Amino acid sequence: MRAEDIAEGRRRWRQRYDAALERLRSGGGAAADGQDRLRRTTLSGSEVEPVYGPPDGADDPRFERIGWPGEHPFTRGLYPTGYRGRTWTIRQFAGFGSAHQTNERYRMILAAGGGGLSVAFDMPTLMGRDSDEPQSLGEVGHCGVAVDSAADMDVLFEGIPLGEVTTSMTISGPAVPIFCMYLVAAERQGVDIATLDGTLQTDIFKEYIAQKEWLFAPQPHLRLIGDLMEFCAKEIPAYKPLSVSGYHIREAGSTAAQELAYTLADGFAYVELGLSRGLDVDVFAPGLSFFFDSHIDFFEEIAKFRAARRIWARWMRDVYGAKTDRAAWLRFHTQTAGVSLTAQQPYNNVVRTAVEALAAVLGGTNSLHTNALDETLALPSERAAEIAMRTQQVLMEETGVGNVADPLGGSWYVEALTDRLEAEAEDVFARIREMSDDGTITAGLLRGIDDGWFMSEIADAAFQYQQALEKGEKKIVGVNAHTASVTGEVEILRVSHEVEVEQRRMLADRRRTRKQADVDKTLRELAEVARTDQNMVPAILAAARAEATLGEICGLLKKEWGDYREPARF
Repeated sequence: MRAEDIAEGRRRWRQRYDAALERLRSGGGAAADGQDRLRRTTLSGSEVEPVYGPPDGADDPRFERIGWPGEHPFTRGLYPTGYRGRTWTIRQFAGFGSAHQTNERYRMILAAGGGGLSVAFDMPTLMGRDSDEPQSLGEVGHCGVAVDSAADMDVLFEGIPLGEVTTSMTISGPAVPIFCMYLVAAERQGVDIATLDGTLQTDIFKEYIAQKEWLFAPQPHLRLIGDLMEFCAKEIPAYKPLSVSGYHIREAGSTAAQELAYTLADGFAYVELGLSRGLDVDVFAPGLSFFFDSHIDFFEEIAKFRAARRIWARWMRDVYGAKTDRAAWLRFHTQTAGVSLTAQQPYNNVVRTAVEALAAVLGGTNSLHTNALDETLALPSERAAEIAMRTQQVLMEETGVGNVADPLGGSWYVEALTDRLEAEAEDVFARIREMSDDGTITAGLLRGIDDGWFMSEIADAAFQYQQALEKGEKKIVGVNAHTASVTGEVEILRVSHEVEVEQRRMLADRRRTRKQADVDKTLRELAEVARTDQNMVPAILAAARAEATLGEICGLLKKEWGDYREPARF
């Protein structure tokens, strides 16, 4: 890029930056209280600019692909102010035991400075089962919170105003029924559901690719997702009905490039789904968000996040016809890498998490969860959860990393990594399209799922990494290097069996006291709608209002649509 073009871009950025700060001041935002002035200096008092670029008068052939913050292709971030105008949201993932116990943890998180909630559900809930089903035995409340009906949602968010707190829910197979129960809880608080803001995961493609928590074959799930996209676009415009998840793909053993490519391909398929429903891409695309892993290879992770924004912006504009910046934005939540944590010398996990969190921030994440040191052993204890949150707060308040947008932009190493990951991702997109019979990403994904291609690619990557560990080519401190330690056992959170006993008792009481005729009526109507092409969200919402349980709703849909078993692959 020529020097004069770079200078013109700098002028455009400065105009947007000044306008954004003025809006913050007039709106009483963070910049209005003078804190923006403090954020402009180093600890030693040296003033720093909001963003840096090539020296005045210098040409830079790379800069067209790098650009300025808040400007296409968004390599350097979505907002001209970076974190000066809007810091990342501290959104700690939490859920265990009963709804009452998790509610107490949420209150602790919010009181300690958390900016939003992120709900972890237990395995029966993730699989669309009630707590008293035989398959749920021994699993209730153990890897998250148990939610059987809207009454559990009432308890889960008791004293937490849903109209004021953004809530993320990590669930995909039974996402729509759980979302409807969340809406009922908001209604019972007196909240206008049209004002709700938050994120629902709903990403079924990554379930077939990596996590394996589905209820039906792909097509019925895609129908429900399309219905949810339509419903939210019309009824709850600020809510994000889809969080396309690469986290679980990476945790299954993929490389950074595979995580990047498979995740964005999933996102492209959901865009194709919205377009197939006749939705306006500039209306529904801002409701898509992403969820990435931040692993331990510091610079590769930063490059991955930068490449993701650039790829998404280009495809949305050039392939799918998006005309607005918001439709081309890739907004993402990040969680530090669970698979990088070790049971050996668990206090080392605090260091790993801090490094991974810093990579996410330098990569421009919009929200962040930091894992607790004890998560390889059990759900986080209250003490470990506090340390995890304080890790983010130290980064935010003490390190100065929010002073400058994309501070590593222009680094020869980071830019080379960004370009390399982008190229590798484009190769994967081409391979997926080759598997398609109609040229769409969607058809290629479905073929790759049926053929076991994604599973095979991830398994190969995981095997190669494990071999490198066993040969000592890759080092993990406390595992295959520096194994001597004075560290003793850590205190861990244990979920009592009484949680399951009590949850099953409460569920039985609710079944006895609800109006069964209303439940039966709404379930019959839901079955009728499932046999048509009508939007199913209103019918599921009516069943949730009547206190139909998650297992009853999902069980009915399984009867209508059948179950799904993954073909065996060797």
